[in-house]
Amino acid sequence: MKWSLLILLAIFFAKISFASPQVPDYLVYKNDTIPTYNLLVEQFLQQREQDNGQLFGLSFRNSIDGELGGSFNCWRGYQAIYKIENDSLFVSDIIDCHTIKNFDKQTSKKYLEEIFKDKVKNNKVFVDWFSGLISFPFQSEDNKIIRWDGVFENIYLFETALEIDKGIINKISDVENYTDLKNGIDRLTKDSINSILFKEVQRYKWKNLDKCDCSEKYIITIGGNGKIANVIMPDYQTKEEIEEFWDTKKEYNYCIKSMKKALSKLQFDIIKRNGKPMEENVLLEIWFEENGVIENWTY
Repeated sequence: MKWSLLILLAIFFAKISFASPQVPDYLVYKNDTIPTYNLLVEQFLQQREQDNGQLFGLSFRNSIDGELGGSFNCWRGYQAIYKIENDSLFVSDIIDCHTIKNFDKQTSKKYLEEIFKDKVKNNKVFVDWFSGLISFPFQSEDNKIIRWDGVFENIYLFETALEIDKGIINKISDVENYTDLKNGIDRLTKDSINSILFKEVQRYKWKNLDKCDCSEKYIITIGGNGKIANVIMPDYQTKEEIEEFWDTKKEYNYCIKSMKKALSKLQFDIIKRNGKPMEENVLLEIWFEENGVIENWTY
């Protein structure tokens, strides 16, 4: 959108710059240093205390030592490096943003001690506060990003997934984050989905348009099975909002039900995260002309 940069600037100076694309942490795995989109150190800080955007006494945490200046793409003020030893996951280094190629080991040691204190053993920290799945891109020539959240996380077509229980790695497996169904609609490229949804809305036999104007923004949720799981109007989520902006609840319900019916037969291929099917939300804004023509107003 034309105004996106202005919004990002406003967010940055308001000290909540979560809308800017962020640099990843890193994982040392089989002698490779791989970007990973799992902020495990940040999770530790949030569990320990509410730091109100402070780290090492610095507001907004946009640099560790206070000398590098603000960074749109490193709001947390540091990058962490993790490594696997035997069956355990450790934080091995905390570095200044963008210094992965030439960071100072002594400075990293100081940061580790300042954050983790007595949890530091042999210049590393056991990640015993984390249980769950983390992943990183599988090294393959035909690998590619299939989803990006616009800020931080990238989902790759092929990834290596680690199943972790309180820092202990129980399973390492290579996963594919896409299932190509026999009759499924291709969704490797997210940009194409909006047009597919709109075409179905155009084909639908709308009734009562002289009484109900369904020109609105809709968020369509594609479920983990590739079918349409839900349709909502994001601008009207409470009873009060519906009563204030719609003539009747019946009109509101008609538009929601009609959108669901229009999209009900769609079967998409399946997108996954860490090898497990995931839901995905797609914005669709439509406009009905008086002559019955439907326009796609999605930006």
